Amino acid sequence: MSEQEDMVNEIDEKNNENSPEENDDSKEEPAVEIPKPEEEETKDNNISDEKVDDKSEKDDEKPNTAEEKTEINNANQKDATRDEEEKNDKETSGENAENGALEENVPEVKEDETRQQINAEKVTIETTGMSTEVTNEEHETDPHAASPQPPVINATATVKFVLMPSGQVHTMACALNQTMFDLKVHFATELRMTSDTIVFMYDGNGVDNNVTLADLGVGPNGAVQMEISSSDPVNNPLKQLKPKPEYIMPDVITVKVLRDSGEFEDVVVEIERSVHRKPFIGGYRHRLNGIEYHHAAAQTRPKVKPDDGIEKFCRDTQTVREKNQRQQTHIDTSTQMTGIGCYVSNMTDKLLVPGKYQTADEYHEIILMKVIILQSYFRRWQAKRIVASLKIDLAKRLDWERMEEIRKIKEKEDRIRKEFERRMNPKSKEDFDLLYHALEKWRKEELAAIDTSMEGARRKAALCHLLDQETQLLASIGRHKLDASADNKQQEIQKFLDTAAGPKRWKAYDGKYTEMDTAYTIRAKELRDIYNSLTMRYLTQDERLDVLLTLKHTVKEHDCKLTQEIIELIDREADLLMRGVKEGNLDGLRKRISTLFLQYIKTPTFNPEAARLLKVSQGWVKGLFTPAPIPANAVRTI
Repeated sequence: MSEQEDMVNEIDEKNNENSPEENDDSKEEPAVEIPKPEEEETKDNNISDEKVDDKSEKDDEKPNTAEEKTEINNANQKDATRDEEEKNDKETSGENAENGALEENVPEVKEDETRQQINAEKVTIETTGMSTEVTNEEHETDPHAASPQPPVINATATVKFVLMPSGQVHTMACALNQTMFDLKVHFATELRMTSDTIVFMYDGNGVDNNVTLADLGVGPNGAVQMEISSSDPVNNPLKQLKPKPEYIMPDVITVKVLRDSGEFEDVVVEIERSVHRKPFIGGYRHRLNGIEYHHAAAQTRPKVKPDDGIEKFCRDTQTVREKNQRQQTHIDTSTQMTGIGCYVSNMTDKLLVPGKYQTADEYHEIILMKVIILQSYFRRWQAKRIVASLKIDLAKRLDWERMEEIRKIKEKEDRIRKEFERRMNPKSKEDFDLLYHALEKWRKEELAAIDTSMEGARRKAALCHLLDQETQLLASIGRHKLDASADNKQQEIQKFLDTAAGPKRWKAYDGKYTEMDTAYTIRAKELRDIYNSLTMRYLTQDERLDVLLTLKHTVKEHDCKLTQEIIELIDREADLLMRGVKEGNLDGLRKRISTLFLQYIKTPTFNPEAARLLKVSQGWVKGLFTPAPIPANAVRTI
């Protein structure tokens, strides 16, 4: 025991150095022993041995209190007694099998006893230091800290139901808020037995009807296994769950049918389950797999033709006239009456009393009254239908009037906006005629006002001021006219190029349009793309040079005066670009190149699609653009 006490003293000295506050707390509260499994105890003993050896070399001895030593000694004695009992049990069980191995394991058992004692002492000290005291101190709390969220009850979990004792497994998804009673009702229907005889077991314990899966600790999207058994397995055993077929054809189905009026109608179709084999009355049979393909015309009923109102059958020839005629035959009968020597009982006789006589007029009057009642109800129903239809027509009429009013207001606003746009930004000839008419009307109104209100020198000054205003307005209209003509010209050019590059279109018999690109339209499309790239602004120097190079290769295909002039202008712009000339100084040159290339596009010799779009005769054009030799001493001034 002296060696054990030395080891305990070394551990206490280190604990006193590292955590004096914990040692003070350990004096006030008793130690608690924490039991551990055998594998964890062995690992802790090995770790504690290594720590004890290191601490014995580094730490100095310090005295411990008497109470701590007493508690530690008591714990050591208990552990030693328990270890000796375990040792005796092991020795008794292994005497007959391993006598030689027992002697070799004696030192190891002693070492294990020492390690367990040290481990118990360490656990006692550490457990004592972990205890805390209850104080009345106030601590700060974070108001923005996240509060714990409640579990999601509306989620589902996967439950494996094992049917006992057969062991059949049935897996299904259940809601966490679903009670056991609901599950019992479900399985009672599946197993064809009462819900009272079904018992749910979870972890070997029975589950009440009001308990839910969330109460059992199952989380969202979790998995759990439960057992299903019968409360009376002898009389009412659990039956096997039969798998449901994939699909069962119902007896009646509802089909949506498109009528001739364009509306869908729900038609109820009854399925006839024929037991005999369908005869083969036309079609094809596959030679390899034997699948039969029937003709639809031979296997289905013909389509009913709509009634055109013409009577095709005569009733006199299609029906049989039947005639009923009553006849009375002679029947010989006999009667018997009460007489002398014969008694006939009258107990079964009936006494007939005549009722009130009803004449034919009274009978017809009753029939007429009933007919009048029927007619009144029918007319009432007919009147209600007419009133309902009139209400519907009235509602439609009011909606139409409201929509018409909204449409008229919108059209008026659009017309005013368009008039304002035409006056502010005129584009067509009609817009400028409107401006000139408004200017003339304004001039006449101003002139009439001057003539009526002014005389002499004031009148002349007012007339001069009016003339200056009119001149300014005319100049402004002229500037707008120039801008509009430039825009219209560019739009006409773009429209011409798009029309020439467009594919050939024609309308088919079904109303759809068919488009086809020819060699001429493809050529026109290439020329249009080059022209759009040529007139594009804000290009870099490399992009502009690529466009000029593409244009040069395109016009090189034909040798004439026009193409030679275009190539010369392209070389001149490329040279100026390489010299670093500003783009503002190249606007005139670029405009000449685009104009000449547009003239090249409009020539049918180079663009055959342009022939059908030009309005002038092409006879003089062919003579104008024929290739001609250029003299060697010719000088062209640009």
